[in-house]
Amino acid sequence: MNKIISAAALASFCVAGIGVAQAADVTFALGRTGDSTTVYRIGTQADFGSRWLESSSGHLGGYWDAAYTYWEGDETAANHSLSFSPVFVYEFTGEKFRPYIEAGIGVAAFSSTEVEDNQLGSSFQFEDRLGFGVRFADQELGLRVIHYSNAGIRQPNDGVETYTLHYRFRF
Repeated sequence: MNKIISAAALASFCVAGIGVAQAADVTFALGRTGDSTTVYRIGTQADFGSRWLESSSGHLGGYWDAAYTYWEGDETAANHSLSFSPVFVYEFTGEKFRPYIEAGIGVAAFSSTEVEDNQLGSSFQFEDRLGFGVRFADQELGLRVIHYSNAGIRQPNDGVETYTLHYRFRF
């Protein structure tokens, strides 16, 4: 219950910060790492407000993503991370359902440098992501792979990947 309350408070803060000038979206994600760590992620997104490469098949756009992730491991104490990323999205044309693919590189700060058997080397990490899914009305459902690593800035640099299912909605 404390995780949910903390995540809700953080999401409110993020929405207030990003969503002041424009409509904001909220995303909830649930997933796992390869080391059996469960991840709970809540974030807020703000569209870039621009479209590029528009054609009859779709367009390129993007959004800013700010998120809080709770890492619940079997072997080590819980971890927390805050992240911020620009994400580029190619959205295909569709009437009711619009498939998309996304990619982004951002930064993250972890409360601990250990996630299960992975030694991150530093609290500062880069966040690389790839995802795909479908948008419908003001909602989105998709799958995402996110890799965290400090790019060799400090050793050890084991890194960690998450595999999540996410749901995004606009309010």
